[in-house]
Amino acid sequence: MPAHASTYDAYRNIRFRSERAIWRSEDLGFEIHLLPLGWLFKDPIELHTVEAGMAHRVLATTDMFKVGADETPPPEPVGLSGFRINGPINRRDKYDEIIVFQGASYFRAVSRGQVYGTSTRGLAIDTAEPKGEEFPAFRKFWVEKPRPGATSLLVHALLDSPSTTGAYRFDIRPGSPTVVSVEATLFPRVPLTHVGIAPLTSMHLLSPMWGDRVSDFRSTVHDADGLMIENGRGERIWRPLANPRTLQISSFSDNNPRGFGLMQRERAFAAYQDLEARYERRPSVWVEPSSDWGMGSVILVEIPTDEEIHDNIVTFWRPAAPLEPGRAHTFNYRLLWVDRSPKRDSGPWVQQSRSGLANAPDRKAGKIRFVVDYVDSSQAVPEPLPRAVVSVNRGVASSVVLQPNEESGGVRTSFLLDPQKAESVELRLELKGWGSREPEVWLYRWTKR
Repeated sequence: MPAHASTYDAYRNIRFRSERAIWRSEDLGFEIHLLPLGWLFKDPIELHTVEAGMAHRVLATTDMFKVGADETPPPEPVGLSGFRINGPINRRDKYDEIIVFQGASYFRAVSRGQVYGTSTRGLAIDTAEPKGEEFPAFRKFWVEKPRPGATSLLVHALLDSPSTTGAYRFDIRPGSPTVVSVEATLFPRVPLTHVGIAPLTSMHLLSPMWGDRVSDFRSTVHDADGLMIENGRGERIWRPLANPRTLQISSFSDNNPRGFGLMQRERAFAAYQDLEARYERRPSVWVEPSSDWGMGSVILVEIPTDEEIHDNIVTFWRPAAPLEPGRAHTFNYRLLWVDRSPKRDSGPWVQQSRSGLANAPDRKAGKIRFVVDYVDSSQAVPEPLPRAVVSVNRGVASSVVLQPNEESGGVRTSFLLDPQKAESVELRLELKGWGSREPEVWLYRWTKR
């Protein structure tokens, strides 16, 4: 089953005929659309439907696909690279895409009113390691036929790679938000030291934190603008994303994390000015463990890029101890495709972060100004105002100012960083004295440009 279309345009011209969708005429609330091999998707999968406990392999034929005028139909047997699940997520009378599985262990979903953005993966191995990354792949899928009126769909998958194999179960519940409950059981062949559980992959090209990284008519271009973490102590952390000049890897140690995710907090079209990409409709994706994960770290990888077609942001959970062969390792968690950040009602949160060279004469000294806006969804700013505390591991932070922001209804903190001779600086901003409400902790890594 060789790949047919070798270019992006040729692959796009091969389209599955929606009238041939599996369960199309059965009014089950779900239907399956098939994706052929081609372009970047050269590894075949096996797809099965399950009904009354019996599995039936799905075999694709040429007449299931329509092609452009200059293209030839894929030869039989038609190899499959993945599939989509469609349903009436936006309108009762129209079936739209809910989730797609395609490419290694990648899959991505949307909630009502959203468009595709941040992707998820079954597993990450050796991400950003010098020896190169290993990409585990889903080889076989089993989709259970839902009963009429069902609100969820079960998908089972077999994952395989040189280092491990794994059994996955996805309970997919579309809506607002779409929630996918994942049960992942891994059977390592070798010790998995640099492993990533519940990996998320996204794109971050431009933001007010890095306005001069790339020249573009838009000032903001990204699928996600920050990493959010709720650690095992209940502390909420916000880390704005960057498109750095050099590869950056950050580690946030924790014990039994409550959740982490890549958030798209900026929801105004005016910030993006992109009528095609519609970045303001891209989902935030939140990972919520369903059991104790023990000691480990949330890892953030930021990769330099000059084009928005490349995903350059990766985050995942890395257990402190290697996953050893000879026994099963199970991780249960939920994935939520949301519009607004989870835990927003828990306390003040960071609405926007900005940075740039300071005004003269500080500009000549190479100082950088940071501006961070906080808002509280359910409570006005207390009197007296909270106190802003800025700490750095190198350089000097100065001129810390906190003032009310009448435009947002929150507060704005600004400060100067003099990096002196440092190539990078870790920054931490905390607001003290917001009554009984605990604000997010703002973290950032400044790197020399």
